[in-house]
Amino acid sequence: MKLFECQSCGQLLYFENSTCLRCGNRLGYLPDLQVLSALSPAGNDRWRPLATPDTEWVLCANAAGDACNWMVPAGQGGPFCAACRLNRTIPDLSQERNRDLWRKLEIAKRRLVYGLMRLGLRIVGRDEDAQAGLAFDFLAEPGPHFRESAQVMTGHAHGLITINVAEADDAEREGQRQQMAEPYRTIVGHFRHEIGHHYWERLVRDGHWLEPFRALFGDERQDYGEALNTHYSAGPPPNWMDRHVSTYAAAHPWEDWAETWAHYMHIVDTLETADALRISVAPRAGQDPDLATRIDFDAYREKDFDTIVRAWLPLTYAVNSLNRAMGQPDLYPFVLTPAVLDKLRFVHELIGAS
Repeated sequence: MKLFECQSCGQLLYFENSTCLRCGNRLGYLPDLQVLSALSPAGNDRWRPLATPDTEWVLCANAAGDACNWMVPAGQGGPFCAACRLNRTIPDLSQERNRDLWRKLEIAKRRLVYGLMRLGLRIVGRDEDAQAGLAFDFLAEPGPHFRESAQVMTGHAHGLITINVAEADDAEREGQRQQMAEPYRTIVGHFRHEIGHHYWERLVRDGHWLEPFRALFGDERQDYGEALNTHYSAGPPPNWMDRHVSTYAAAHPWEDWAETWAHYMHIVDTLETADALRISVAPRAGQDPDLATRIDFDAYREKDFDTIVRAWLPLTYAVNSLNRAMGQPDLYPFVLTPAVLDKLRFVHELIGAS
């Protein structure tokens, strides 16, 4: 994620900010320009961004619920921004808990859409493709506790991504993480995993990438339900780490793909943040030159996958060490074996070609 700067006073800004804490200016994110801008009132509920003062924009309709800081070009489209118009269903906002959880989901979803835009991937919504266009259902189970059931199951089906809003409850999600024996479970991780299924359908299934996919990930035509039942009853094979980035990735080629896709998005977005912070890693101990790196490139636009890997591995060693110093679990608790790196390279090359 980029860092931003207030065009009025120079204050450092973050992606989710809606007000500059130094000068008090209203802020809005301009998705077409990929910039967070201070705003000047233009009358009739319109705003002129200081980043592009000759244009007029309006706030996304979800700004009224403090759930979005994105903008819509005045006179174009509808009341919702490029991210919020992908919503098909949102939870009952008359319940305060739902409102709070929904706002957290929207933050993660906007980070997802930001990443897709930065990767140059085309986002086709249901308004353009009624059968398989991208849409989101954010649904709440009755009752106070998290329950994955047939009623509200987080998942993907033909472009429709369903998220149980309880995933945005930190305590509930942590309980599920422990119950499912997952070392890593985050809201944005769910979004990136499920969008991987969507882009498998759009970029792999019907194209010339299908056979290379099967050579790396396996044959997706094997029974999916049976594979998941085996995974949940018997667990992953003992050598799963040799070829898969997570235990769930070992369940079925589709899940291997989605987990790998999500990790690729984690990598490029974290490297963009590191670049924005001008992070360098140069350990004082050890003789391995591969443990040092200087992150000074745009990972979203980097064509050479090896450049990404050479920066990513030392960065993960560094941030994991920092977390351990604070008594926290590793920020990135994964091992990227050569087989996993080959799969990540496949995702990188497919996105570049798309």
